[in-house]
Amino acid sequence: MGGGPGGGHDPFDIFSSFFGGGGPFGGGSSRGRRQRRGEDVVHPLKVSLEDLYVGTTKKLSLTRKALCSKCNGKGSKSGASMKCGGCQGTGMKVTIRQFGPGMIQQMQHACNECSGTGETISDRDRCPQCKGDKVVPEKKVLEAHVDKGMQHNQKVTFSGQADEAPDTITGDIVFVLQQKEHPRFKRKGDDLFVEHTLSLAEALCGFQFVLTHLDDRQLLIRSSPGEVVKPDSYKAINDEGMPVYQRPFMKGKLYIHFSVEFPESLSPDQAKALEAVLPQKPSGNQLTEMEIDECEETTLHQVNMEEEMRRKQQSQREAYDDDDDDGDDGPQRVQCAQQ
Repeated sequence: MGGGPGGGHDPFDIFSSFFGGGGPFGGGSSRGRRQRRGEDVVHPLKVSLEDLYVGTTKKLSLTRKALCSKCNGKGSKSGASMKCGGCQGTGMKVTIRQFGPGMIQQMQHACNECSGTGETISDRDRCPQCKGDKVVPEKKVLEAHVDKGMQHNQKVTFSGQADEAPDTITGDIVFVLQQKEHPRFKRKGDDLFVEHTLSLAEALCGFQFVLTHLDDRQLLIRSSPGEVVKPDSYKAINDEGMPVYQRPFMKGKLYIHFSVEFPESLSPDQAKALEAVLPQKPSGNQLTEMEIDECEETTLHQVNMEEEMRRKQQSQREAYDDDDDDGDDGPQRVQCAQQ
C-alpha cells in the first residue's frame, strides 16, 4: 500500500500543510502503515423489567465479516497485490467541485476502483474462497449478560467483535438495553412504583392484598389498625425497589400509590345507613389464614413524595457528575437477531 514519494498526485497532499508536512504524527508519511480502527456496531436489546430485576443472559445471533482463513485476508492465492492506479494506493479520492465564483468544495470518498483498499488483484490470482474480497460472512452467537439493576439505555459491549478488515483494528459490538414497558410496575432510577385502588370501605376500615413482585414473590400488603388511607396518597416499602447496579444486595424503595374508589351515588336509605355505620369490607377482599401464612410480611411507611423526589433528584445530580460520557455510537451494519 502506497503513499510514498512519486507515483503521481496524492490527494492527501492538499492537507499536508495543516499537519506540518509529515502528517499529524510527524516524521514523514505513514498513512500506508497506520492501522485504522473499524467502526463499532450498535444494536438495541429489548429486556423486560423482570430481566433487569433478577438479571438474565440473552443469546444473540449475528452475521459479521471475518478475515478469509484461506488467504489470511490477502484476497489472493499468492498473497500478492498491486497498487490501485485510480487512487495511487491511498484507497481514497478527493473530488473538487466549484459551486460559486471563487468558491470550491472538496469531498473525500473511498476509491470506487478498489473499494477503498488501495489494492487490486488480478482475476487469475483471486482467492477462490473470498473471491478477492479478503473477508467472508461469519455467523456467531453472543451471550449478553444483563446484570441486576442495569438501566434503560445502558450498554453491553463485546470488544473486537464487529466486522474484520485487513490492517484494521476490529471495532466493538454494542448492545443498548431497551426496557419494555411493564403492565404493573413503573421504574424511576432504583425505585419502583405501583398503582392500587381501594374501595371506600377499605380506605376507612383497613385493607389487605397480595402483590406479586418481579421475582414472583408474594408480598402481603396491609394497613395498620385504625389507619385511614386518603385518596392520592403514597406509602413506601423499604428495600423492595430495584437492585442497585453492581451492588445487588442494596435496593431502592417500592412506592404504592393509592386511589380510593367512591360510589357514584347513594339512595336516601343508604345515606341514612352510612350516617349510622360505615359499610363492611367486601368479602371478596378477605384473605384466609392459609393465604396469609404463605406471604412475606411487609411494613408500610408514611412518606412525603415532594421531599422524596427532591432527595432522589439531588442523588441523581451527584451521580451524574461522577459519570463519564461513553461517546458517540457508530453506524449499524451487523444484523442481529435475539434468540
